[in-house]
Amino acid sequence: MISRPIPTTFRRWQYTTTASGLENNLHLQAIPMLQPNASQHLVRILAAGLNPADYRLSEFQFLHRVVFPNPASPGNDFAGYIVKPAPGSGLKEGQLVFGGAGTNFMYGGAMAEYGVAHVNNVVPIPPGLSVIDAAGITIAGLTAYQSILPHSKPGSRVFLNGGAGGVGSLGIQIAKAEGRHVTVSCSTASIAHCKSLGADEIIDYKKQSVLQALKESQQKYDLVVDYVGDNFNLFWEADKYTNEDAKYVTVAVSHHFSFIRFITAAQYMPRFLSGAKRQHATVFGQPKREDLTRLAEWMVEGKIRSVIDSRYGFEDLKDAYRSLKMGRAKGKIILEVAPEEERMV
Repeated sequence: MISRPIPTTFRRWQYTTTASGLENNLHLQAIPMLQPNASQHLVRILAAGLNPADYRLSEFQFLHRVVFPNPASPGNDFAGYIVKPAPGSGLKEGQLVFGGAGTNFMYGGAMAEYGVAHVNNVVPIPPGLSVIDAAGITIAGLTAYQSILPHSKPGSRVFLNGGAGGVGSLGIQIAKAEGRHVTVSCSTASIAHCKSLGADEIIDYKKQSVLQALKESQQKYDLVVDYVGDNFNLFWEADKYTNEDAKYVTVAVSHHFSFIRFITAAQYMPRFLSGAKRQHATVFGQPKREDLTRLAEWMVEGKIRSVIDSRYGFEDLKDAYRSLKMGRAKGKIILEVAPEEERMV
């Protein structure tokens, strides 16, 4: 347990516009200490995990103007400790926890020295799991878990489109831990990475068409999970490479009209109008304490492992988002908010 005086102010990364990109508009500001409501914990953030949703949605200008506060603070995933627990929550002051910060994943304020977190969005960090590893679990872990396990069963053949990123890296491991056969797409440079996580088969999108490779396969898939969202024909032609009762899950988040139009047609239009031949579902990781607890337990047990691509200091958040936007990360990018001596408690 950790006990420290609560300061009157703290530092938080904030922005008022994203017109030239989130990373170009971030400013590190000193602001008054937050006052949590009755359903929130006040937490000291030790490390935070970056997610594509941090910038993709904030950079959708209409959404930003209508939905986002001014100023807003990015980030959802965090690991830290309880400074002031919510009444009756069962968590104690000084207890290490991880989960989602703020009231909305689009602007949770995890890129800060302190934050608030709803009682349903955090769970204890179990012994044996580091603060850095815990910081990268929440959105990627929940998205991977909820996009695969509820839609398949042991023995299912699963295709993951995009196996090298933060969600895909956990998706491979979760699927294998629960007895699925896993095929993934990735670049040539990421083949060894995906194989090291347990992928059974690899489609190198640098050397061949992913859709063509799937159609030419001798096997039919029971579940397709799209973590990329850049080729809608993977769904419209899914009947060529999946079983009749297969499901197609899209988890990529985009504000582009083409993506919104695809989701509307694939999921909500009647099949005789849309031309869809397979069931479609859209998944984004929903905060579930039982799922977070299970993921943390699996990490401690060694069933899955955290995959950290890189770590940045607190003052280097702009560079961290620039790296994330390049789309080459193998695993999670972590922001080290607190000094090492505080993170090693």
